[in-house]
Order: sequence, then C-alpha cells, then structure tokens
Amino acid sequence: MTQRVTGKVVTPTGVIRQGCVELDGERITAVAEYPAKRDGHWIVPGFVDMHTHGGGGHTFTTGDADAARAAAAFHRRHGTTTLLASLVSSPFELMRTATAAFAPLVREGVLAGVHFEGPYLSAARCGAQNPEFLRDPSTDELGRLVAEGDGAVRMVTLAPERPGALDAIKLLTSHGVVAAVGHTDATWEQTRAAVSAGASVGTHLFNGMRPLHHREPGPVVALLEAPNVVCELVADGVHLHDGMLTFAAAVAGPERIALVTDAMAAAGMPDGEYELGGQPVAVADGVARLARDGAIAGSTLTMDAALRHAVTAGIPITDAVRMVATTPARAVGLGDRVGALQTGRRADLVVLDDELTVVRVMRAGTWLD
Repeated sequence: MTQRVTGKVVTPTGVIRQGCVELDGERITAVAEYPAKRDGHWIVPGFVDMHTHGGGGHTFTTGDADAARAAAAFHRRHGTTTLLASLVSSPFELMRTATAAFAPLVREGVLAGVHFEGPYLSAARCGAQNPEFLRDPSTDELGRLVAEGDGAVRMVTLAPERPGALDAIKLLTSHGVVAAVGHTDATWEQTRAAVSAGASVGTHLFNGMRPLHHREPGPVVALLEAPNVVCELVADGVHLHDGMLTFAAAVAGPERIALVTDAMAAAGMPDGEYELGGQPVAVADGVARLARDGAIAGSTLTMDAALRHAVTAGIPITDAVRMVATTPARAVGLGDRVGALQTGRRADLVVLDDELTVVRVMRAGTWLD
C-alpha cells in the first residue's frame, strides 16, 4: 500500500522545502516535490548510531538479549532506526556469549550488528574502559568471534600500537568487519600504518586518544587527514567543545563525520548510580563519570539530541543529517540499505518539528508507537 509523508524533506544533496517521501511496503519508491500541501515538519532519514552501549536503563554490555531489545526500543523512540550494540572491554568468554546472544537479534533486524570497543586498547588511554580486561589483539579470538557470529560482528575498536594490531586489522577487514582506531596512544606514523592496513573508522575522535601536538600530531590528525576514514564525534558538549566539533566537521566534511551517542544505560534516565563494564558510574546533571576517578563514562545522549546540538553549534541541517544517518550507515557497510531518503532504501524516517524534536518515527514502512 502506497503511503506519502510530506514536509521539508532532507536528502543527501539538500532540502526539498515542499516535498514528499512516497513508500510502498518497506521501501521508499519516490522522493519529490509536492507543492500542493505545506507542512512545517522536517522529514529526515532514520538515525544510524554506530556506537552505543545502552539506554533507557538497559545495557548492551552484559550480553543480555532482553536488555538489548529494551535498549534498542528506547533509542528507536528517539529516531534511531539502525544501531550497533557496543560492548566495552571484557573477558573473551563474555565476548563469545554476547555474540551468541545478539546474533539472533541481528538476523531479526533489532540490531544492525555488534561493536566490540576493546579489549585491545591502550592502558594509557583506556578512559572508562576496565583496565583489568585490556590485552593485546588476538587473531585467534577475533577469528572465533567472527566465525561464531556469522555476520553479527560488524566493528571492532583497537589501539594500533599494541602488538598484533595490524594483523588483527587485516583479519577483520578480510571478513568484512570494520576496524576502528580508538583508545590509543599511537603516534601519527602508527595510526597511518593502521589505516594502510585497512582501518576505516576513528572511534570518538579526540576522546581516549593521544592529544594533538605540533611536533607529534598523533592519531587525531592521521585520522582526520585519511580520505577513507570516518571519524566519530560525540556531540553532547561534554566530550568535546563545540569549537572542536565544528572544526573537525569543517576539516573532514559531513561525508566523513559520524555523530554517535556513546550512550550508556543512563540515557533517558534520572541522575544516580549506574554500572559500565563492571565499574560504578555516577551520573550527575546528565553527565556520566566513573566513580573511581571521574573519567567520562559514555554519555546520556540520544541521536535526536546530538542532531539538535550540532545544528545549534552552527552545522547546517543538511550536513548534520548526513552526520547522523548517511555517513554512519556507509561507515558500517549499510549505506545501500539505510541512512538516506532515496528511492530503494528502507523506509526509515523521522518527523521533526521546527525545534528538531521527534514527532513520529517510521521504521521499515511502519510508524512506531
């Protein structure tokens, strides 16, 4: 049955001020002008969050399938129609059990895949990662996870300076898994070597990384200047200054910047005591920090809030929409299916009012409650 959604339609190339999205079943069949009716609402593609640990009081980090369903449902209400379930550094057995638990959810379409943020990370730049579980990359471990996941494992973040990292990157990319650079004390040269080996994402750029220096540019510059690397940014005003947000967006362009939430279970919940990777987290004024040392411990962000923050910071709405949908979809290999209001894509869209607050969400042609 054909449906038509009208309003200010944001496409990858611009805004159709009086436009419509037509769909039949689960697919978009046309995006065009529709001057017969004016509608003040924005129509944007469903958001794609390639880095989130949970939300709505539920977490992905324990490998619990019911919690994963609930966390995904929470983020869908905020417009995120596609997401990866991100884990934090964990023992190998937890990585295996989480892969087994989440693989059916990937096949069902609840999740778009699993993202392992660690445990192959730098102790010096571990941030809120549990240092107890950090270790060198293991191609044996990764090979087993990829095989047992049967397509569920979509991205792995690692530190390229750790022994075995380059071999791990080559293994991952040979199986179609995205290799990301993050939580790293790597030099510029080491980061460039990781990119040459196949790494194509920078995990929450600036955060958990050796800082910029004019005599040692480090991983930030190496990732920003690599034309095939998509750089994640957490646009919450806490992880990075708005000036750095707009600077990175200007340098890399919206086609290479992906806004992510890095959300943990406390997203959408009251301030209080929470947990991340076996470590106590205190949330005050919406900011999550490790109880032991005050390190930022993920966020309480949602993708609609990230979009609003980016636009308020001065990023044009067409660019910001690319950064919350089109670019992350392409970064994790889903750009031909989701992330843009284009003919043939899955009919995922978000209706926003003029304050960019979510009014309605559609996923695969069905309006969500």
